Amino acid sequence: MGRGKIVIKRIDNATNRQITFSKRRSGLLKKARELSILCDAELGVIVFSSTGKLYEYSSTNMRSLIERYHDNTYDYYQPSKSADDLKFWQSEAARLRTQLQLLTQSHRQLMGEELSKLSIKDLQNLENNLQTSLKAIRIQKVQVLADEINELKRRESLIDQQNVYLHNKLNLAQQGNMYLRKQLNQAYEQPLNMSSSVQRECRVTPLYLELQPQSTKNDASTRTIKLGGTGVLTSRIESKPDLNLVSSQKNELN
Repeated sequence: MGRGKIVIKRIDNATNRQITFSKRRSGLLKKARELSILCDAELGVIVFSSTGKLYEYSSTNMRSLIERYHDNTYDYYQPSKSADDLKFWQSEAARLRTQLQLLTQSHRQLMGEELSKLSIKDLQNLENNLQTSLKAIRIQKVQVLADEINELKRRESLIDQQNVYLHNKLNLAQQGNMYLRKQLNQAYEQPLNMSSSVQRECRVTPLYLELQPQSTKNDASTRTIKLGGTGVLTSRIESKPDLNLVSSQKNELN
């Protein structure tokens, strides 16, 4: 009994489809390997499953095979330049050339050149176009000026705020300076008042010196200094006092 013929169509059952894919993939890769060995051929097989998994086989380097494939099929996939395409591009170039001439002529007419060939209607249309353009230009000019004025006002407001801030800061600095001056003046006046009061309280009393000789052992003597009734200062001296020196000192004090 021979094997029945299999109908080539998509297998609906997912399990059977996966089993069939695994068997056929193995058989395909095996046949490719046998072909490369038997016929000394360079071949590569790339297979993606329904889940996106990659399976590949290459008799040599797969990258070099792909590059060789692109080199040999580059001319095949390039579009051919037919006569229809050439005519299309020629007509397109002529249309663009004509459009450029019209735009150049219109520009010259707007600049006031080449007006001799225009009719009354053409001149009137040109005037209307100029008036429309002039109106749009004026509107744009007014808008730009208004924007600049608003920007200047905003800057003026910022400058005024900075000016007020600096003015307040200057006033605070002046107040602090005045307070420091007041403190400094008080510090100068206080020592002067104290010195004047001390001078009023202090009294200058004359100083009188009197030396009284005393006979002690080893020719020692004692010098007595009277301080204007406030006290007596006594000191010992080694020699006898000079009466002339005492009288001269009294005369100097008087």
